Amino acid sequence: MTKLHATERPSTDVDTTGVTAPLKARILAEALPHMIRYDEQTVVIKFGGNAMGDQALADAFAKDVVYLKQSGINPVVVHGGGPQIANMLKKLEIKSEFVHGLRKTDKPTVEIVEMVLAGAINKEIVSAINRQGGKAVGICGKDANLMVAKKITEMPHPESNQMQAVDIGYVGDPVEVNPHIIDVISKSDLIPVVAPIGQDREGQTLNINADTFASALAARMKAKRLLLLTDVAGVLDKDMKLISDLSVDQARALIRDGTISGGMIPKIEGCIEVVEAGVEAVVIIDGRVPHCVLLELLTEHGVGTLVGRRVGKPASAAKRAV
Repeated sequence: MTKLHATERPSTDVDTTGVTAPLKARILAEALPHMIRYDEQTVVIKFGGNAMGDQALADAFAKDVVYLKQSGINPVVVHGGGPQIANMLKKLEIKSEFVHGLRKTDKPTVEIVEMVLAGAINKEIVSAINRQGGKAVGICGKDANLMVAKKITEMPHPESNQMQAVDIGYVGDPVEVNPHIIDVISKSDLIPVVAPIGQDREGQTLNINADTFASALAARMKAKRLLLLTDVAGVLDKDMKLISDLSVDQARALIRDGTISGGMIPKIEGCIEVVEAGVEAVVIIDGRVPHCVLLELLTEHGVGTLVGRRVGKPASAAKRAV
């Protein structure tokens, strides 16, 4: 377990002016049971969306990750980078198109994708965490054969859901996850930051969707939680109100009755697969909320929609005791 030494203090610029001692005590009393629950547990966090593009949100995220590590939790950060890749391709005048939500990636494009993800973005996140007092290490799925993948050659049609052949180039799906390097890093005082680049068994570089990469890693490691930072509040009911908790059966029912629709369907189906693979719960979090990771893990109310194993538990009880 990584704990603070008596002489160490985490970097902070949180203004506590006006916060009374009783309120501070109440906040700590609420957080401590959750800290105990997650002690020495692995939490995989997919970092992306607006939270990456907004400096204040990125700094708040970095603080959250450092606090988790210093509290004895083992965070593993997997990041995306779609907008940054698009900007670089535009600068280099390389055309890019999407097929069913995935970037078609030819040989020149995959080289740019690897450069941006495993190079620029990865090191920016590492530096941000280090500035907040953490010790982050940047890797990608190629390192120690962390993520072995295969080219995607067929995908479900968005309307009929029937599988159809596709050629989207060097884009892969995970087929084998070897988390030894993550285990080694996490058991020290270091924080792994992982770029979603993998390779096939012949050593060919493959671009992997960050949600897919994080899900495969969390499932293989039997993580306590998988947190997916997004640009939406979570799953909404028919009255457009946030649904805070869903069992697997409830999630499937909402897909069948049309409450969950469009682009949220594959995200929720992915959550269900991860939970059924052994992860206790997956949470779709609104990454636009400052300190959303701490709010989700260390408070009762959380931020977003949790998809968990248990069926029939009231939402109020399910959030922290899945």
